[in-house]
Amino acid sequence: MIKRKIIAVLLLIGSVANAQDLKKEDVKKEVIRLLDSINKAKLPDTKSGVSNDEHWYDRISLRGYAQIRYNGLFSTNDKVSCDQCDKSWGTTSTDPDAKANNGLFIRRARLVFSGQVHPNVFFYFQPDFASSPSTGIQNFVQIRDLYFDLSFDKKKEYRLRVGQSKIPYGFENMQSSSQRLTLDRADGINSSIANERDLGMFFYWAPAEIRERFEMLVKDGYKGSGDFGVFALGVYNGQIANKIDGNRDLNVVARVTYPFVIGNQIIEPGIQAYTGKWAFTGEISSGVIVNDPQYIKDQRVGATFVLYPKPFGIQTEYNIGTGPRYNTVTKTVDVTDLDGGYVLLNYKWDLKKQRLYPFAKFQYYDGGKKYEKDARSYVVRDYEFGVEWQPLQAFELTAEYVIADRTFEDSALPINRQQGNLLRLQAQFNF
Repeated sequence: MIKRKIIAVLLLIGSVANAQDLKKEDVKKEVIRLLDSINKAKLPDTKSGVSNDEHWYDRISLRGYAQIRYNGLFSTNDKVSCDQCDKSWGTTSTDPDAKANNGLFIRRARLVFSGQVHPNVFFYFQPDFASSPSTGIQNFVQIRDLYFDLSFDKKKEYRLRVGQSKIPYGFENMQSSSQRLTLDRADGINSSIANERDLGMFFYWAPAEIRERFEMLVKDGYKGSGDFGVFALGVYNGQIANKIDGNRDLNVVARVTYPFVIGNQIIEPGIQAYTGKWAFTGEISSGVIVNDPQYIKDQRVGATFVLYPKPFGIQTEYNIGTGPRYNTVTKTVDVTDLDGGYVLLNYKWDLKKQRLYPFAKFQYYDGGKKYEKDARSYVVRDYEFGVEWQPLQAFELTAEYVIADRTFEDSALPINRQQGNLLRLQAQFNF
């Protein structure tokens, strides 16, 4: 209907050039009348994003980002690596003559399809075209997120999320890799859930005002975590994303967080916890003993504090818990205590249309990683110093210098403490 009226206006205006006997005042009045009727026409509901005149495919948006990395500058020890972080950083090979994987590397290449396909149904689908398993094959497609949100009220303050999505545990885990300052998440928190995702069902609640604040903290460049509710409660397989559950035990997770406005500053404290049983499904080497490998206790509780960079910021998290860990003396996988966290200092510097984010980070972790070989044992003490530069909204460049002290031991490398420094670079483009 609106399109037809616009065409009529254009035809009427065009006729002025050919109709000498048509009064200009009559044309002007008719144009004003038609434009006024267009302005009063029914527009889409901006709150729900849905109009009766729209088709479902009109409500789907597409965006994405990609990251290219290079870890080959000024490395003092190529045996320093982090398997969960970046497979192009160093090498975990047991061969003493193995070369590091320090070439150019596509770390992420993601597309996001999302949309409010019904006033009460929102869907989100994110495949990654640069997944890199331990087999060495690079850049195959894998689902990162596939879920829908079912809301129970007009403001969408109460939502039920069903599908594969991020597990609401930790601030940095919730933070998109396109937003995070440091190139990788800290071992202490991220060792809880590899790739931060699993298949489950989660209830989220947040007042509409706070949902808008969560959105602003991302959109305006304050490096927010996104909208995962003020309160979250859910159950999930506990086997990490894209893997069939290894037992009948569902993990339970809960999280509470709230961004307070205090004067010109915004702070966000939070607390989270989960409990469940981990099932080994091929991670254990021959000869390594595990008692009851399908039901290993896996529990954690963590705290978060964020002072958003206006312009100076602080981000810190710490968690403690219990989980599986390789014992180098007995060659067994034991259930032991674990703890770890990080402190990140950052600064937001606006230079006209450009942004600059200097940052410094220290992280610590003492525990196992259940999803790695033999529930690999870790002691990590890393320092990171860097800067992220955003000359354009669609492009950013990050340089990060790492001073690493990492002990990671399994049945193939029972004594393995590596120390070294290197400069890491990443180019990211957003669309």
